[in-house]
Amino acid sequence: MGGAATGQWQEAMRLDDLWEGDMQGVEVAGTKVLLVNVDGEVRAYQNRCPHQAWALDEGDFDGQTITCSRHLWEFDADTGQGVNPGTCRLTTYPCRVTETGTIMVDVG
Repeated sequence: MGGAATGQWQEAMRLDDLWEGDMQGVEVAGTKVLLVNVDGEVRAYQNRCPHQAWALDEGDFDGQTITCSRHLWEFDADTGQGVNPGTCRLTTYPCRVTETGTIMVDVG
């Protein structure tokens, strides 16, 4: 499911370009990543719905819930846990923001 840092941090984007309540699809080291700013905290997920691999950045984000545009599956943006249905989860990637405001992601 991801989540374990491997120490292979890659630059994803600037924090200034990802406002609170915003999400953005980026490519990090050849991997499609969804960056989400939840109340000032950045989260990184694989940019695909676990249902049918639809790109999540094409869906909606209300500041708390990510909704896939294809079949309206919903995920808690803070944890990646499925809301509807609750039996699924997004693949997470470790991420951090440097002192200079660069979002770094470890896709392993």
